[in-house]
Amino acid sequence: MSKGKVDVLLGLQWGDEGKGKVVDVLTPRYDVVARFQGGPNAGHTLEFDGQKYVLRSIPSGIFQGGKVNIIGNGVVLAPDLFMEEAKALEAGGHDLRHHLHISKKAHLIMPTHRVLDAAYEAAKGAGKVGTTGKGIGPTYTDKVSRNGLRVGDIFENFSERYAAAKARHEAILKSMGYEYDIAEAERKWMEGIEYLRNFSIVDSEHEVNSLLREGKSVLCEGAQGTMLDVDFGSYPFVTSSNTICGGACTGLGIGPNKIGDVFGIMKAYCTRVGAGPFPTELFDETGATIRRLGHEYGAVTGRERRCGWIDLVALKYAIMVNGVTQLIMMKSDVLDGFPTIKACVAYKQHGRQIDYFPYDIADDVEPVYVELPGWQTDMAKFTDESQFPKEFSDYIAFLEQQLETPIRIISIGPDREQTIVRE
Repeated sequence: MSKGKVDVLLGLQWGDEGKGKVVDVLTPRYDVVARFQGGPNAGHTLEFDGQKYVLRSIPSGIFQGGKVNIIGNGVVLAPDLFMEEAKALEAGGHDLRHHLHISKKAHLIMPTHRVLDAAYEAAKGAGKVGTTGKGIGPTYTDKVSRNGLRVGDIFENFSERYAAAKARHEAILKSMGYEYDIAEAERKWMEGIEYLRNFSIVDSEHEVNSLLREGKSVLCEGAQGTMLDVDFGSYPFVTSSNTICGGACTGLGIGPNKIGDVFGIMKAYCTRVGAGPFPTELFDETGATIRRLGHEYGAVTGRERRCGWIDLVALKYAIMVNGVTQLIMMKSDVLDGFPTIKACVAYKQHGRQIDYFPYDIADDVEPVYVELPGWQTDMAKFTDESQFPKEFSDYIAFLEQQLETPIRIISIGPDREQTIVRE
């Protein structure tokens, strides 16, 4: 038997880096695309053939015909939102029933998980994390406390298991004095459960490893970004799962010795949604211009993204904890018109300059910038890196030198065709 390969693709910043587009571009090289963590709080946007798609739970390889797409055990799945997403894709002519496989061990987001999410966030007052309200945190909490419902549970004694889990949540909400009505949400959720039964529900860890033994190649797709990792991100303003490369192993049942390339995706600048520290955030007209030109609004929530210059301190940290082998830079075109580009190369904290990512970036952190000349060229129609203006080539070289990692793919627009692969 030939030996298969596993590559991992993930975000290096605070999410929204453009992972969906890159998965779509890279998918032709692979036999399988597998999502390994997160839930419908993460939206991956893809644009091609004049159409725009936002995927929340379904892997971004679903548009490339004939590929196996797997929702892994590390994902949390909302049946009602999955049904809405899947039906929209099927209406567009995309065959999900034959190509999408769902792990029995993926945990289910219940209607009461969303209520708990809202209740916990309201109770925090000024200390809100900025959750999307999709029930992700409470679902992972139930998973860790061994109280969760899993996709595999829908086939046996499900009504009893659901009722017990719901009663436990209702007791918590009653103790908090939180009022709610989930009747309509629960009806749609149960409809989603019935819809889910029509899909291929599998022991995904066995399936992935069997495919590898057959010599198949697998691309693991991450959600959110490294700086939102529950262990290594800007805690407590993080998500509830491991968004780093190690999450691909636990979220799919793949041994670490199977991992080959790790593709780290970053924007040419930086954004963040929700609360939490953001050292390079811009509160001036420059930040507003980046937001406007980059259409920086959440794919799922529609929330306005906070914008700032690229943070190389955080990126070096993300590259280290992920073992990144290749970088992919998105939204370079957004900076096309700026006469000067800034890059954060260090922090000032407690009166001293540091070049590493500290324990707490919320505590007295000020960015130290270097300035580079902008390229002031519209690159939207470029097809080869030989067309790049010198200033942009210099910017790429500067980033590669600082990050000690090659930038292999550069995106100069939202369409899949606006992607330049460097040799």
